Amino acid sequence: MSVQELVLKQRTEILHALCSSGSAEHLEQVLDVLLAEEELSWEEYQNVQVPGRALYTNARQLLDLVYTKGVDTCGLFLAALKQVLPEAKGVGFSLTGCRSSLEGKEEYQSTSSQTLLTQRPSLVRELQGCTDGALQALLISGLFTTADCDDVRLPIHTPSQQARRLLDHVRSKGESAAKTLLQYIQQTVCTPHSHLNTLNIYSKKLSSSVSAQSCFLSTYGGTSHMSLDDIYTEGQLELGHDCADAHGSLGLEDIVGTAGTVNEEADTVLVSGEAGSGKSTLLQRLHLLWARGTALQDFLLLFPFSCRRLNSEQRELSVQELLFQHCCWPDREQEEIFQFILDHPHLILFTFDGLDELKQSFSDEHRLCCPTQRAPVHVLLFNLIQGSLMKGVRKVVTSRPEAVGPLLKKHLRKEVFLKGFSPSGIDCFVKKHHSDPAVAAKVLGSLQTNTALLGLCHSPVLCWIVSQCHKELLGCGEGSPQTITDVYLMILQHFLQRQSSQGSTAGSGWLHEHLQTVLHLGQLAFELIGTTCYIFSGADLETCGVTEKDISMGFLIQSKDMSSTRSKRYEFLHVTLQCFFAALYIVLSNNTDRSTIPKLFELKDLKETGLSSACFGSCLPSTYQQEGEATAAETPNLQITATFVSGLLSQRHQSLWLHCCPSAVMEKRVRQVVRCLSKGMQKHFKSIPQPVEGEKKSMHAMPGFVWLIKCIYEMQESRIAKDAMSKLEVDHLKLTYCNIGPVECTALAYVLQHLKNPVGLQLDNNSVGDVGVEQLLPCMHICNSLYLRNNNITDEGIRKLIAKGIQCDNFRKIALFNNQLTDACTQHFSHLLKTKQNFLALRLGNNNITAEGAKQLAEGLKFNHSLQYLGLWGNKIGDAGAEALAQVLESSNTLVWLSLAGNGVGSRGARALANIIKNSASLEEIWLIENCITRAGVECLIQALEHNTHVKSICLRNNDLTPEEVEEMTQRESRLIF
Repeated sequence: MSVQELVLKQRTEILHALCSSGSAEHLEQVLDVLLAEEELSWEEYQNVQVPGRALYTNARQLLDLVYTKGVDTCGLFLAALKQVLPEAKGVGFSLTGCRSSLEGKEEYQSTSSQTLLTQRPSLVRELQGCTDGALQALLISGLFTTADCDDVRLPIHTPSQQARRLLDHVRSKGESAAKTLLQYIQQTVCTPHSHLNTLNIYSKKLSSSVSAQSCFLSTYGGTSHMSLDDIYTEGQLELGHDCADAHGSLGLEDIVGTAGTVNEEADTVLVSGEAGSGKSTLLQRLHLLWARGTALQDFLLLFPFSCRRLNSEQRELSVQELLFQHCCWPDREQEEIFQFILDHPHLILFTFDGLDELKQSFSDEHRLCCPTQRAPVHVLLFNLIQGSLMKGVRKVVTSRPEAVGPLLKKHLRKEVFLKGFSPSGIDCFVKKHHSDPAVAAKVLGSLQTNTALLGLCHSPVLCWIVSQCHKELLGCGEGSPQTITDVYLMILQHFLQRQSSQGSTAGSGWLHEHLQTVLHLGQLAFELIGTTCYIFSGADLETCGVTEKDISMGFLIQSKDMSSTRSKRYEFLHVTLQCFFAALYIVLSNNTDRSTIPKLFELKDLKETGLSSACFGSCLPSTYQQEGEATAAETPNLQITATFVSGLLSQRHQSLWLHCCPSAVMEKRVRQVVRCLSKGMQKHFKSIPQPVEGEKKSMHAMPGFVWLIKCIYEMQESRIAKDAMSKLEVDHLKLTYCNIGPVECTALAYVLQHLKNPVGLQLDNNSVGDVGVEQLLPCMHICNSLYLRNNNITDEGIRKLIAKGIQCDNFRKIALFNNQLTDACTQHFSHLLKTKQNFLALRLGNNNITAEGAKQLAEGLKFNHSLQYLGLWGNKIGDAGAEALAQVLESSNTLVWLSLAGNGVGSRGARALANIIKNSASLEEIWLIENCITRAGVECLIQALEHNTHVKSICLRNNDLTPEEVEEMTQRESRLIF
């Protein structure tokens, strides 16, 4: 067989070998050789290598050209291919019959320009490590302008592409420029193949690749080519509440810093956040800053991975293959670069986005230690996370919190929580999204008048939708969105009407006009979300009837899937949008089983079975159920889908469905959802244990309870909320560590306001914030106590909370430890104490209150005759603050407990506090640990105790006393606790 026939016969395999990595490097190296051997003219080279054209198209153009030029050119082409791809034998085609090697040009090169052409392959290699220096030499000589240099340095080009671009520019400038460049190379490049130079070249190529992938918003902005620099807005990053470093905000680099470390031996940092909280965008920002050299500079190499993309990888890979095939392929010396990675793990960073989207649940059963051993990708990933593979390499993983169990958490170095936008973040994002300040101001004004919508905008993805749909938002008047479903219906209308040939359809007929598109996309979302599938093939689209017109609506974007297939693959703009379309299909389609809605809401049963898609899979056609595959349906996405189903079936949206689905069918589905919600709530109520004698009846709610509350809120049916709360009989409702933010607060207030009897509401260790506090106000009248520890609340949130609390007769206790409170909040608490003569407990520990704040509180305490518990530990009130409080509290007949621990109180303050002890008939306990009280101060306390037998204890651990003094004082007064 002639080499020409060989090129034709193995065309498909050659195309795959040149292009399957996704990089143009192999094709460009072959072109370099053909240019150097003068088998291609400069014009032919330019016809093949067209900027912006698809890689496969360029490769096909080259194969067509080579074949038409005849046997000699085909032989040279195959020899070039063998040189560029020495591993070609392993990719499915044979090079038998081609030249064994390429013979260099022996004739004398008459000009420097000709040398640039004939020595192009070696010059490209030599220039990769010193392009900047070469450009500087050409600039100084006056042969290049700054515009020429900028054109070569474009960040979208890899180092080798920059080298080629430099050679092409120099060739166009003539002989003088070519001579200057060759002289520079001869003088500068002494060791072009040295180990460090190779690593430097690869680092630049990797940086360039990461930069190109990160410079545009890759999630919900996927269709608008939104620059990340123009739109990126910082979210709220926090450490775990039980962490010693938890107080205070975090920056991006703190993610891999030492703050919050709980396991020094572990390498993996988890960034945890709800769907739409900005996890992918945060990682993208980190990648871009690293590539630019402005952050994470302790790491020489950064390898980014998407778990969604890794789902498509069916082959077994080694770690080396995973790094180089899925991130960035080294042009040469792969083994040396990988050995460097193994030898210097502390210089390497891996990131894995979306662990919750991986088909397999985390497991540590299959242990791997050898980085060259091949294994399924999920096994590699799990061993990387737990440190069995690549120990010492830092890994950053993002996930929704529900997907991270105790088994994974024991392998974490630390966990960082991404809490969405703060109020100032919402303001910043909207202003960045709208170049016209007047439009931004109108959108922000609209949000300020709709606190429910403002609470929703705490989520970045919802904030983007609201900003994207500003015309619809500003035109809806009093009917502005209240629920998450409202917001997603708004983006649905926005996209559909934007593409409508007839413009905006009047009234509610817009959905009916586009019903087939909605059903096609809905079927695609519905049939694949239960199998943890987020990337769709052409066959998937065809099965669901998705057309080019449907794709053009903008809800689907082309996926950057790294699988070997060359066909186009798609994904929804955001996973929550896929959930929304799945919900639309459940509500509108005539093809879903009547058991679909009940099974969708049986999430607890799904977790208990542990079967493959047990809850949702039985709703799907059998073609989508893969036998024997242990991939559980992803509960969080099914919860989101069920929430949307609840919202879509709200009576408020009835007019939308009039011409889309028979009324009888819709009413039946509404009844199904109501039954599911009632049944789900009853399950929680039945789990409430009977109280111990003498204690209050308490319910410790789980996250599933919060989800049901959100579903009820989405339906906006007060009768459903009343019915649910009529069956809840507790004194205390505990919702700690339930990921409650402003959105959840809105739903809780909507439902809890219908409770029959007052309750204590405990929301410690969540993300309520100032916006969430405002959302809780409608249920304040039913709260006799409110616990909001660790919730990032500021003085502004307190202002609104107290203004409402003063009007509520039942409101008697509040705890606000570990927030962001300053002296400014104390004027509001002072007003509360003056006004409410039934207020019992005020706990403000671990904030930023000084002596001035204590004096302000003292003003309110002068007029208060009910307070029993006052906690100010961990502030900075000092002696002056202690004296101000003591002066008004010494006459109190109600105070039972006082804590001023950790406040810098000395003996002067202790002397003043002794007057409370001496005169109070009600005080039982006082906490003064972690202060600076000396013997003189303790003597005053002992003397005061001689006049008061009612006081049970004074805690004085860790003050300025010697061990001998502690022993002496303990013997003199047993009520002193050291």
